[in-house]
Amino acid sequence: MTGISRARAWLLACRPKTLPAAVAPVLVGSALARAVGGFRPAPALAALVGAVALQIASNLANDVFDHERGADGPDRIGPLRVTQAGLIAPRQMKAGIAVALALATACGVYLAAVAGWPVIAIGLASIAAALAYTAGPWPLAYLGLGDLFVMLFFGFVAVAGTVWVQARTIPDATWPAAFAVGSFGTAILVVNNVRDIDSDRRAGRRTIPVRFGREAGIAEYAALLVVAYGTPVTMVAAGLASPWALLCELTLPLAVGQLLVLARRTDGPSLNRALAGTARVMVLHAALLAAGIAARGAGGGP
Repeated sequence: MTGISRARAWLLACRPKTLPAAVAPVLVGSALARAVGGFRPAPALAALVGAVALQIASNLANDVFDHERGADGPDRIGPLRVTQAGLIAPRQMKAGIAVALALATACGVYLAAVAGWPVIAIGLASIAAALAYTAGPWPLAYLGLGDLFVMLFFGFVAVAGTVWVQARTIPDATWPAAFAVGSFGTAILVVNNVRDIDSDRRAGRRTIPVRFGREAGIAEYAALLVVAYGTPVTMVAAGLASPWALLCELTLPLAVGQLLVLARRTDGPSLNRALAGTARVMVLHAALLAAGIAARGAGGGP
Protein backbone atom coordinates (compact mmCIF):
# COMPACT_ATOMS: atom_id res chain seq x y z
CA MET A 1 0.00 0.00 0.00
CA THR A 2 1.43 3.36 -1.01
CA GLY A 3 0.58 6.97 -0.28
CA ILE A 4 0.92 6.72 3.52
CA SER A 5 4.09 8.06 5.14
CA ARG A 6 5.86 6.22 7.95
CA ALA A 7 4.83 8.91 10.45
CA ARG A 8 1.21 8.64 9.30
CA ALA A 9 1.34 4.86 9.63
CA TRP A 10 2.53 5.11 13.24
CA LEU A 11 -0.19 7.62 13.99
CA LEU A 12 -2.80 5.25 12.56
CA ALA A 13 -1.38 2.39 14.63
CA CYS A 14 -1.70 4.44 17.83
CA ARG A 15 -5.41 4.95 17.06
CA PRO A 16 -5.68 8.48 18.49
CA LYS A 17 -9.49 8.45 18.31
CA THR A 18 -9.53 5.86 21.12
CA LEU A 19 -7.20 7.78 23.45
CA PRO A 20 -9.98 9.74 25.22
CA ALA A 21 -10.65 6.45 27.00
CA ALA A 22 -7.31 6.95 28.78
CA VAL A 23 -7.83 10.67 29.45
CA ALA A 24 -11.32 10.50 30.97
CA PRO A 25 -10.49 8.48 34.12
CA VAL A 26 -7.56 10.76 34.92
CA LEU A 27 -9.83 13.81 34.70
CA VAL A 28 -12.34 12.28 37.08
CA GLY A 29 -9.69 10.89 39.42
CA SER A 30 -7.96 14.25 39.64
CA ALA A 31 -11.28 15.95 40.44
CA LEU A 32 -11.83 13.47 43.25
CA ALA A 33 -8.37 14.28 44.59
CA ARG A 34 -9.14 17.99 44.47
CA ALA A 35 -12.42 17.45 46.28
CA VAL A 36 -10.55 16.03 49.30
CA GLY A 37 -7.82 18.66 49.13
CA GLY A 38 -5.20 16.36 47.63
CA PHE A 39 -4.82 17.49 44.01
CA ARG A 40 -1.16 17.48 42.91
CA PRO A 41 -0.35 18.57 39.35
CA ALA A 42 2.85 16.55 38.83
CA PRO A 43 1.40 13.14 39.81
CA ALA A 44 -1.75 13.98 37.84
CA LEU A 45 0.32 14.66 34.73
CA ALA A 46 2.38 11.50 35.24
CA ALA A 47 -0.83 9.49 35.61
CA LEU A 48 -2.15 11.01 32.37
CA VAL A 49 1.02 10.32 30.38
CA GLY A 50 1.26 6.80 31.77
CA ALA A 51 -2.39 6.03 30.97
CA VAL A 52 -2.06 7.28 27.39
CA ALA A 53 1.18 5.33 26.92
CA LEU A 54 -0.50 2.13 28.12
CA GLN A 55 -3.43 2.71 25.77
CA ILE A 56 -1.05 3.20 22.85
CA ALA A 57 0.87 0.05 23.80
CA SER A 58 -2.40 -1.89 23.85
CA ASN A 59 -3.43 -0.49 20.45
CA LEU A 60 -0.09 -1.41 18.91
CA ALA A 61 -0.29 -4.88 20.44
CA ASN A 62 -3.77 -5.38 19.03
CA ASP A 63 -2.51 -4.41 15.58
CA VAL A 64 0.44 -6.77 15.47
CA PHE A 65 -0.86 -9.75 17.46
CA ASP A 66 -4.23 -9.86 15.68
CA HIS A 67 -2.25 -9.89 12.44
CA GLU A 68 -0.09 -12.77 13.62
CA ARG A 69 -3.20 -14.71 14.66
CA GLY A 70 -4.73 -14.16 11.22
CA ALA A 71 -7.66 -12.20 12.67
CA ASP A 72 -7.38 -9.32 10.19
CA GLY A 73 -8.77 -10.82 7.03
CA PRO A 74 -10.25 -9.24 3.89
CA ASP A 75 -13.65 -9.06 5.61
CA ARG A 76 -12.41 -6.50 8.15
CA ILE A 77 -14.36 -3.22 7.95
CA GLY A 78 -12.63 -1.38 10.80
CA PRO A 79 -9.84 1.20 10.51
CA LEU A 80 -6.69 0.27 8.64
CA ARG A 81 -4.39 -2.13 10.51
CA VAL A 82 -0.88 -1.08 9.54
CA THR A 83 0.79 -4.44 10.16
CA GLN A 84 -1.71 -6.22 7.95
CA ALA A 85 -1.26 -3.52 5.29
CA GLY A 86 2.50 -4.01 5.30
CA LEU A 87 3.19 -0.41 6.38
CA ILE A 88 5.07 -1.39 9.54
CA ALA A 89 6.82 -4.73 10.04
CA PRO A 90 5.84 -6.84 13.07
CA ARG A 91 9.35 -6.50 14.52
CA GLN A 92 9.13 -2.72 14.34
CA MET A 93 5.64 -2.73 15.85
CA LYS A 94 6.88 -4.76 18.79
CA ALA A 95 9.69 -2.26 19.27
CA GLY A 96 7.05 0.47 19.36
CA ILE A 97 5.19 -1.46 22.06
CA ALA A 98 8.41 -1.62 24.07
CA VAL A 99 8.90 2.15 23.77
CA ALA A 100 5.33 2.87 24.90
CA LEU A 101 5.68 0.49 27.84
CA ALA A 102 9.02 2.06 28.77
CA LEU A 103 7.36 5.47 28.93
CA ALA A 104 4.52 4.07 31.04
CA THR A 105 7.06 2.38 33.31
CA ALA A 106 9.01 5.61 33.78
CA CYS A 107 5.80 7.33 34.86
CA GLY A 108 5.08 4.42 37.17
CA VAL A 109 8.50 4.60 38.81
CA TYR A 110 7.96 8.28 39.59
CA LEU A 111 4.45 7.62 40.91
CA ALA A 112 5.68 4.73 43.05
CA ALA A 113 8.24 7.06 44.60
CA VAL A 114 5.47 9.55 45.30
CA ALA A 115 2.68 7.23 46.43
CA GLY A 116 4.24 3.94 47.51
CA TRP A 117 4.10 0.27 46.65
CA PRO A 118 0.38 0.08 45.63
CA VAL A 119 1.39 1.91 42.45
CA ILE A 120 3.77 -0.91 41.56
CA ALA A 121 0.96 -3.45 41.79
CA ILE A 122 -1.36 -1.24 39.73
CA GLY A 123 1.34 -0.65 37.11
CA LEU A 124 2.28 -4.30 36.70
CA ALA A 125 -1.38 -5.34 36.43
CA SER A 126 -2.06 -2.61 33.87
CA ILE A 127 0.93 -3.60 31.71
CA ALA A 128 -0.10 -7.25 31.86
CA ALA A 129 -3.66 -6.37 30.83
CA ALA A 130 -2.47 -4.16 27.96
CA LEU A 131 -0.47 -7.02 26.50
CA ALA A 132 -2.78 -9.89 27.42
CA TYR A 133 -5.72 -8.34 25.60
CA THR A 134 -4.62 -9.94 22.32
CA ALA A 135 -1.24 -11.54 23.16
CA GLY A 136 -0.18 -14.64 25.02
CA PRO A 137 -1.69 -18.13 25.23
CA TRP A 138 -5.01 -16.88 26.66
CA PRO A 139 -5.75 -13.50 25.07
CA LEU A 140 -8.59 -11.75 26.89
CA ALA A 141 -10.30 -10.53 23.73
CA TYR A 142 -10.56 -14.08 22.39
CA LEU A 143 -11.88 -15.46 25.68
CA GLY A 144 -14.74 -12.97 25.82
CA LEU A 145 -13.26 -11.10 28.78
CA GLY A 146 -12.53 -7.83 27.01
CA ASP A 147 -15.61 -6.01 28.35
CA LEU A 148 -14.84 -6.98 31.94
CA PHE A 149 -11.22 -5.90 31.76
CA VAL A 150 -12.01 -2.57 30.06
CA MET A 151 -14.51 -1.82 32.83
CA LEU A 152 -11.96 -2.81 35.46
CA PHE A 153 -8.88 -1.03 34.12
CA PHE A 154 -10.38 2.00 32.34
CA GLY A 155 -12.86 2.50 35.16
CA PHE A 156 -12.01 1.31 38.64
CA VAL A 157 -8.23 0.90 38.41
CA ALA A 158 -7.58 4.10 36.46
CA VAL A 159 -9.86 6.36 38.51
CA ALA A 160 -8.88 4.95 41.90
CA GLY A 161 -5.20 4.89 40.94
CA THR A 162 -5.29 8.53 39.88
CA VAL A 163 -6.87 9.55 43.19
CA TRP A 164 -4.39 7.51 45.21
CA VAL A 165 -1.21 8.88 43.64
CA GLN A 166 -2.34 12.41 44.46
CA ALA A 167 -4.32 12.24 47.69
CA ARG A 168 -3.14 8.93 49.21
CA THR A 169 -6.77 8.12 49.97
CA ILE A 170 -9.77 6.81 48.04
CA PRO A 171 -12.98 8.73 48.87
CA ASP A 172 -16.39 7.10 48.70
CA ALA A 173 -17.33 8.86 45.47
CA THR A 174 -14.49 7.10 43.65
CA TRP A 175 -16.39 3.88 43.04
CA PRO A 176 -19.61 5.21 41.47
CA ALA A 177 -17.61 7.73 39.45
CA ALA A 178 -15.35 4.93 38.21
CA PHE A 179 -18.40 2.87 37.29
CA ALA A 180 -19.68 5.71 35.10
CA VAL A 181 -16.29 6.21 33.43
CA GLY A 182 -15.74 2.49 32.93
CA SER A 183 -19.18 2.12 31.36
CA PHE A 184 -18.31 4.65 28.69
CA GLY A 185 -14.94 3.00 28.08
CA THR A 186 -16.67 -0.35 27.65
CA ALA A 187 -19.18 1.24 25.28
CA ILE A 188 -16.28 2.14 22.97
CA LEU A 189 -15.28 -1.52 22.91
CA VAL A 190 -18.87 -2.56 22.21
CA VAL A 191 -18.97 -0.42 19.06
CA ASN A 192 -15.78 -2.17 17.98
CA ASN A 193 -17.28 -5.59 18.70
CA VAL A 194 -20.55 -4.89 16.87
CA ARG A 195 -18.66 -3.53 13.86
CA ASP A 196 -16.29 -6.50 13.72
CA ILE A 197 -18.80 -9.25 14.44
CA ASP A 198 -18.12 -11.18 11.22
CA SER A 199 -14.32 -11.03 11.36
CA ASP A 200 -14.35 -11.73 15.11
CA ARG A 201 -16.49 -14.82 14.56
CA ARG A 202 -14.07 -16.08 11.94
CA ALA A 203 -11.10 -15.40 14.22
CA GLY A 204 -12.65 -17.17 17.19
CA ARG A 205 -13.24 -14.14 19.41
CA ARG A 206 -16.02 -14.79 21.91
CA THR A 207 -17.44 -11.28 22.15
CA ILE A 208 -21.03 -10.67 23.23
CA PRO A 209 -22.18 -9.89 19.65
CA VAL A 210 -20.48 -13.06 18.38
CA ARG A 211 -22.05 -15.23 21.09
CA PHE A 212 -25.52 -13.68 21.29
CA GLY A 213 -25.99 -11.63 18.14
CA ARG A 214 -25.69 -8.05 16.96
CA GLU A 215 -28.81 -7.00 18.87
CA ALA A 216 -27.23 -8.13 22.14
CA GLY A 217 -24.28 -5.82 21.49
CA ILE A 218 -26.61 -2.90 20.83
CA ALA A 219 -28.53 -3.68 24.03
CA GLU A 220 -25.24 -3.81 25.94
CA TYR A 221 -24.28 -0.37 24.60
CA ALA A 222 -27.66 1.03 25.67
CA ALA A 223 -27.31 -0.49 29.15
CA LEU A 224 -23.86 1.02 29.54
CA LEU A 225 -25.27 4.45 28.68
CA VAL A 226 -27.93 3.98 31.34
CA VAL A 227 -25.19 3.35 33.90
CA ALA A 228 -23.03 6.22 32.68
CA TYR A 229 -25.89 8.74 32.87
CA GLY A 230 -27.74 7.30 35.84
CA THR A 231 -24.74 7.12 38.17
CA PRO A 232 -24.13 10.91 38.37
CA VAL A 233 -27.76 11.39 39.39
CA THR A 234 -27.32 8.95 42.26
CA MET A 235 -24.04 10.62 43.25
CA VAL A 236 -25.72 14.02 43.50
CA ALA A 237 -28.67 12.54 45.41
CA ALA A 238 -26.24 10.92 47.87
CA GLY A 239 -24.25 14.13 48.34
CA LEU A 240 -21.15 12.71 46.69
CA ALA A 241 -21.04 15.38 43.99
CA SER A 242 -22.28 18.90 43.45
CA PRO A 243 -25.48 19.38 41.44
CA TRP A 244 -23.15 20.86 38.85
CA ALA A 245 -22.20 17.27 38.03
CA LEU A 246 -25.59 16.95 36.35
CA LEU A 247 -24.19 19.10 33.54
CA CYS A 248 -22.82 15.84 32.15
CA GLU A 249 -26.42 14.87 31.38
CA LEU A 250 -26.37 17.51 28.65
CA THR A 251 -24.24 15.13 26.60
CA LEU A 252 -26.99 12.48 26.58
CA PRO A 253 -28.40 13.48 23.16
CA LEU A 254 -24.91 13.06 21.69
CA ALA A 255 -24.62 9.59 23.20
CA VAL A 256 -28.08 8.61 21.98
CA GLY A 257 -27.02 9.74 18.52
CA GLN A 258 -24.15 7.26 18.60
CA LEU A 259 -26.52 4.54 19.79
CA LEU A 260 -28.82 5.19 16.84
CA VAL A 261 -25.93 4.92 14.41
CA LEU A 262 -24.90 1.63 16.01
CA ALA A 263 -28.44 0.29 15.75
CA ARG A 264 -29.20 1.46 12.22
CA ARG A 265 -25.94 1.25 10.29
CA THR A 266 -23.75 -1.70 9.42
CA ASP A 267 -21.16 -0.13 7.11
CA GLY A 268 -17.60 0.31 8.35
CA PRO A 269 -17.24 4.09 7.92
CA SER A 270 -20.43 4.82 9.87
CA LEU A 271 -19.47 2.51 12.72
CA ASN A 272 -15.93 3.88 12.78
CA ARG A 273 -17.43 7.34 13.24
CA ALA A 274 -19.68 6.00 16.00
CA LEU A 275 -16.63 4.62 17.80
CA ALA A 276 -14.81 7.95 17.57
CA GLY A 277 -18.00 9.78 18.52
CA THR A 278 -18.46 7.62 21.61
CA ALA A 279 -14.90 8.42 22.68
CA ARG A 280 -15.53 12.16 22.26
CA VAL A 281 -18.75 12.02 24.27
CA MET A 282 -16.92 10.02 26.94
CA VAL A 283 -14.28 12.67 27.54
CA LEU A 284 -16.85 15.49 27.48
CA HIS A 285 -19.07 13.60 29.93
CA ALA A 286 -16.05 12.93 32.17
CA ALA A 287 -14.95 16.58 32.10
CA LEU A 288 -18.38 17.80 33.18
CA LEU A 289 -18.68 15.10 35.83
CA ALA A 290 -15.20 16.01 37.10
CA ALA A 291 -16.18 19.66 37.34
CA GLY A 292 -19.20 18.75 39.44
CA ILE A 293 -17.17 16.52 41.75
CA ALA A 294 -14.50 19.15 42.21
CA ALA A 295 -17.12 21.81 42.95
CA ARG A 296 -18.09 20.06 46.16
CA GLY A 297 -16.33 17.63 48.51
CA ALA A 298 -16.40 14.08 47.20
CA GLY A 299 -17.35 12.70 50.61
CA GLY A 300 -15.72 9.95 52.58
CA GLY A 301 -12.28 11.56 52.50
CA PRO A 302 -10.26 12.89 55.40
